[in-house]
Amino acid sequence: MKAVVQRVKQTSLSVDGTLISEIPFGLTVYLGVGVGDRESQAEYLAKKIANLRIFEDADGKMNLSVKDVGGEVLLVSQFTLYGDTSKGTRPSFSLAERPERAEALYEYAAERLREQGVTVKQGVFGADMKIEQYNDGPVTILMDADGK
Repeated sequence: MKAVVQRVKQTSLSVDGTLISEIPFGLTVYLGVGVGDRESQAEYLAKKIANLRIFEDADGKMNLSVKDVGGEVLLVSQFTLYGDTSKGTRPSFSLAERPERAEALYEYAAERLREQGVTVKQGVFGADMKIEQYNDGPVTILMDADGK
């Protein structure tokens, strides 16, 4: 399971021109589920993301989590995080989990984040989503739960 975590001032997500989710500030998290990923990996990432200290404290040091600053998380499923470009120029997605299992783990991860005390908004699994985000920093963290 992989995640791209971005600190944002604002993010909105639409499908077919309809606003689905929006957060005023916090984290936009793109979550990819790989073949064979487990619930334990979702639990690991949820705890890490909720407690990741990438917001500035009064001294300007990245020392606060999304929970500490009262931010929200927009969680977006993104199978393309498992795109393999090692051969040719067209990515292979054979390492991405099949949609039924991936969606279940995506929903499980969202619930585990909520259990960490974070307000979580979500995208629409499998939809063609349009995302507008105002990156803060920019701060982008790559997380991988392989082996967890």
